[in-house]
Amino acid sequence: MDENSLLTERFEEHRSHLRAVSYRMLGSLAEADDAVQEAWLRLNRSDVSDVENLGGWLTTVVSRVCLNLLRSRESRREDPMEAYPGDPVVSRAGALGPGGPVDPEQEALLADSVGLALLVVLDRLAPAERLAFVLHDLFAVPFDEIAPMIEKSPAATRQLASRARRRVKGAPVVPEADLTRQRRVVDAFLAATRGGNFDALVTLLHPDVVLRADKAVGPTPAAILVRGAVTVARGAMAAMQRARSTAPALVDGVVGLAMAPLGRLFLVLGFTIEDGLITEIDVVAEPERLGALELAALDV
Repeated sequence: MDENSLLTERFEEHRSHLRAVSYRMLGSLAEADDAVQEAWLRLNRSDVSDVENLGGWLTTVVSRVCLNLLRSRESRREDPMEAYPGDPVVSRAGALGPGGPVDPEQEALLADSVGLALLVVLDRLAPAERLAFVLHDLFAVPFDEIAPMIEKSPAATRQLASRARRRVKGAPVVPEADLTRQRRVVDAFLAATRGGNFDALVTLLHPDVVLRADKAVGPTPAAILVRGAVTVARGAMAAMQRARSTAPALVDGVVGLAMAPLGRLFLVLGFTIEDGLITEIDVVAEPERLGALELAALDV
């Protein structure tokens, strides 16, 4: 076997790991594959004859590539999220709008990976915090190996990961038993929406349920107010495609839903639940309101 073939074989042994690291760092399958490809190109340009741990070397390279991408992304935070261009989430009749052009299989893969809620929370971390948390907490990379990547001391890197961990896990504002009951109802709401089960959805809603959606959600400048279980359920049925990119999350300390096509937060649904029934739904899409929400991943 020639030298190039051997190098290719050694790289392929680590490809799945590098892709996993990159995806959790970037929250985008396309960007993750680009980062892995860049790592391959850098490997071909480097002399690694003295590298004993090629996997560690490649992890460092792909992590630095991801870090640069995250830092460049920070400068584009003001750019609008256009996963569903021109497609209102809630119509004036109160319907959660039809799915956009995102490939459902791609969304399913995203949802089945690390979890949409975790990706949303990670997306809110500073680049160095995200790198420290992902590499240490998710891939057990020691802090003394992470520190040089972000030009920090191991102690400072540990603090970054700890701070990120607190943000990722969040703090419920209700007892564990109440959180479990909330989760059960919200999970059922999402399952009924994904499955197009209208009757099951109606049984989860109080007959006088109220849905409120801010101005960024609807097709008109005015906020939206919808009442009644049947009307709200019909709206949810129109969102079956979008439900594939939606996952439970801790929203201001209680269980809600975060819609994040391609891992980028698009809107949040907050619920008021009384006696096992949903009495209110608050749909938030305005950037300022989204930014003010405290989001955390469940089951992390």
